[in-house]
Amino acid sequence: MKKFVNFLSIFRIVAAFAIIPTIMFKMAWLTLVLFALGAISDWFDGYLARKYNCCSKLGGVLDHIGDKLLVCNALILLTLMLPIPLVVIPIIIMIARELYISGLREFLGTQKIEMPVPKARFSMGKIKTTLQMISITVFLLFAAVYSSITPLTNSRIVFFLLDKLPSVGIFFLYFALVASLWSATQYTITFAQKLKKIK
Repeated sequence: MKKFVNFLSIFRIVAAFAIIPTIMFKMAWLTLVLFALGAISDWFDGYLARKYNCCSKLGGVLDHIGDKLLVCNALILLTLMLPIPLVVIPIIIMIARELYISGLREFLGTQKIEMPVPKARFSMGKIKTTLQMISITVFLLFAAVYSSITPLTNSRIVFFLLDKLPSVGIFFLYFALVASLWSATQYTITFAQKLKKIK
């Protein structure tokens, strides 16, 4: 089971890079499927690891890398798909947050002090990742539906989705931004507390 759980994390890493050419070559539905499977695998491997008690340091590292690559790659690609301030600004802030937290961890690492990812099932960091994945999935669904439009398209459902999906995606994107900043504040407080231990 441990190998399968690690495989799911590795799949997310592969999917994170696979969505780059699919977006570049405008294979919107394939992009959506790859990202959605990657997002689902994130929940699934965590569930299996807890249920069968097969957590490991390697699995934790692979899970962390897979999540960050999948989300950050998709967010960067979204700025190319929707180059508007309403989308680009929160994405820049969220990616900057990831670099900031990595910097804090790296500094503490040089002092041989760990700043582990919270293990709570509903930690703010996990909520942030979930909201990001929902937002990205909604935007990718919008792109996929839009790519299916033809001059003969006359479906009310299609036009309803095209009208509503961007707003839903932005809604979740900004909730993800709030969770991201909240999580960054928690990490900063933890960092400050650990910093006091450094002589």
